[in-house]
Amino acid sequence: MKDHAGTINRYVPGRSIAEISEEYNIPVDSIIKLGSNENPLGASPEAMRAINEDARGISVYPASDASDLRDAISEYTGYPAERIVAGAGVDGVIDTLMRMLMPGEAIVPIPTFSYYAISAQAHHGTVVFVPRDRDFVIDPEDILSQTTDETRVVFLCSPNNPSGNLIPKSDLQTILEGLDGCNTTVFLDEAYIEFSKVSMLRLAAEYDNLVVGRTLSKAFGLAGLRVGYAVMSEEMGGEYMECATPFSVSSLAIAAGIAALKDPEHLKRSVDLVKSGRKRLMEIPFRVYPSEANFVLVDVSPHRSGEVCDFLARRGIIVRDCSSFRGAGDFLVRVSIGTPDQNERVVEAFFELLEVSGA
Repeated sequence: MKDHAGTINRYVPGRSIAEISEEYNIPVDSIIKLGSNENPLGASPEAMRAINEDARGISVYPASDASDLRDAISEYTGYPAERIVAGAGVDGVIDTLMRMLMPGEAIVPIPTFSYYAISAQAHHGTVVFVPRDRDFVIDPEDILSQTTDETRVVFLCSPNNPSGNLIPKSDLQTILEGLDGCNTTVFLDEAYIEFSKVSMLRLAAEYDNLVVGRTLSKAFGLAGLRVGYAVMSEEMGGEYMECATPFSVSSLAIAAGIAALKDPEHLKRSVDLVKSGRKRLMEIPFRVYPSEANFVLVDVSPHRSGEVCDFLARRGIIVRDCSSFRGAGDFLVRVSIGTPDQNERVVEAFFELLEVSGA
């Protein structure tokens, strides 16, 4: 075992339906899972059809570079396929990038998606954590002040997980221009961008030090297939392919991804459902932060997040305890947007919490 392996904080996923059912003796079909930011509508019917049709060919390796999928992503994003890479989820894309860029330093504004730090550390990198302000806004000058000659990557997430807020374009440009000429890549994670009103993808055409990562797990409902991609410079794309694991995207994932990208009606239904659901969850009787993602962040103080998650779990509702996010503290809970009925159950449960606690 590598000497540094024991120093890496393990990724903490959201709790599963089976786990809650067993722990609280609740029927599986009465539990709603709103802790992992999954699509409550599921995958596109076209994607499901493509999986069934492609299943006969699973004994054959897919294209090692997922070329057909990259062509479909090219059509969706407007960027040439030569500037697009694919991987096993955005996590897989990040891992390949860290294989390219580490060892060195990674700057991570916190709280945010914990896998950035995990991947950098797993590839012998050193992580510099930069706290966000009380509203989870980053200070670009603060980030730039933390960079050194050893800084290889700055991780940014917009909308940010778990807070749901966007990075202003001007702040991103300040960071990109401040790092111009440095051996530093800015990785902008837009995993939730389909639910938002602002994307920074077009800046990838202006800045060679920007990599924009995305996923088909959220709005496209393919979380179980692990399909991620990134847009980067053509030069970096070539280097990425040299370091990437061959056949990292399965044939079923490729087929489903292509079909999902070509089903705009299902994507629109999924996005519309989230946008209406966000409005309902803003009525939770605690402080709810405005969100541009498919979840909202709730400050449940004076209650601790673990206590609230347990209270909801006993009522068959799974949400995310954010205490596992570095820098988040012990009073934040993340709630994924569900169906209208599921959202009603959540709001009612929070009102019940307010009533029984007398807060």
